[in-house]
Amino acid sequence: MVAMVNGTNSQPSLNSSVGHECPVSSHGNNNSSQTPDQPDGIPQYSWDSPTQGLLLGAFFFGYLVTQIPGGYLAGHFGGSIFLGGGVLGTAALTLLTPLAAQLGPYWLFGLRALEGFGEGVTFPAMMAMWARWAPPLERSRLMTLSGSGANFGAFVALPLTGFICHSLGWPAVFYICGGAGCIWTVFWFILVSDQPGTHPRISTREKHYIINSIGKDGGAHGWSVPLLPMVLSVPLWAIIVSQMCANWGYYTLLTSLPTYMDTVLHFDLRQNAFLSALPYLGGWAFSVISGVVADSLLEKELLSVTAVRKIFTITGLLLPAAFLVAVGYSGCSGVLAVTFLTLSTTVGGTSAAGVFINQIDIAPRYAGVLLGITNTFGTIPGVVAPIVTGYLTKDHSLAGWRNVFCLSAGISAGGAIVFTLFGSGKVQKWALAEEDQEQAETERDGLIPT
Repeated sequence: MVAMVNGTNSQPSLNSSVGHECPVSSHGNNNSSQTPDQPDGIPQYSWDSPTQGLLLGAFFFGYLVTQIPGGYLAGHFGGSIFLGGGVLGTAALTLLTPLAAQLGPYWLFGLRALEGFGEGVTFPAMMAMWARWAPPLERSRLMTLSGSGANFGAFVALPLTGFICHSLGWPAVFYICGGAGCIWTVFWFILVSDQPGTHPRISTREKHYIINSIGKDGGAHGWSVPLLPMVLSVPLWAIIVSQMCANWGYYTLLTSLPTYMDTVLHFDLRQNAFLSALPYLGGWAFSVISGVVADSLLEKELLSVTAVRKIFTITGLLLPAAFLVAVGYSGCSGVLAVTFLTLSTTVGGTSAAGVFINQIDIAPRYAGVLLGITNTFGTIPGVVAPIVTGYLTKDHSLAGWRNVFCLSAGISAGGAIVFTLFGSGKVQKWALAEEDQEQAETERDGLIPT
């Protein structure tokens, strides 16, 4: 976005008293906010901050539509075709981005929404696959490792795209990344199976271990799902609210951090790309480490599943909130701002072993559907946060960005409180297989010893 926008026309007037509080020369760059360094002949567009916010949020308009259908169908048919197909569709559409931008912001908005429509099935499909592949005492490390790809991808992509913009121009970013996604799907469909029983390349011992450790609750669900019990489930609503709160801050930084680096701190394009990526390296590392630690606590029976999920959620939401407030008050100090942003996203990675995998704890049979539900709600911040950020920062002032960071911090802290009060790690009664439900009712009525 920084490279696509004509900074001269989109910035406030030079006579304005806002938007120039931090000296451009403080980072040794004289024109970063005006004309990003790209090859000659690369088109740029005069999009104001609200328009940029709408375009950054457009992806999530489509993304939230296919979450629940994707989770439902992946839970019934298996997740590999939906995950692979979702990435393929999004990657192919990404190749059309430069053309859509040339046609106008409405075309680009529509294309980005279609990309989100295709991508919306991927995470629910991934959860449905892990319900069939991840033994209970290995769930945290396996799921945080795979989920950490979001942070690691941001860490790799942001500096890479900065380099590509500088060397080849911003259209090449979409051609290269879209092409890479298309190539990835070829390997995905060759190498991946929906469940251990159908995988041709794993040992019989491993296959039996996975299937026996997961049991009946990890199988496919039928066409019907217990919708009313889901709607009335307090632990499920705790996940929904907490993920919405956590995602507000995550999506705010993911979509708007490069703009903050450019318009307030005045980093040049390549500095911007690297420093915007740095927080995600820490988030990736901490998410992987948190998964290992969480499984270790469960294996040694030191804490219950509920306690483990709550501890990692509190750590991953409250501490990052404090660092975001610090960012808001770091003023023009690029060193302080980058340090606090990095700490916030790094510590936030621990929530990966908390609320973000809690669906498979409370309902492994319906994990894909639940992730579709929670991700639908969790995507709302992806739509709203960039738009709110665009309006709060339309004058590019420190005060406007301080409001952005403090708002994100307050919402994140609220999510930690909700999950602490109402979250659970126990398999819910409505999520059990029918025979297990009958046994649970019998035990509860005291007809057989427990």
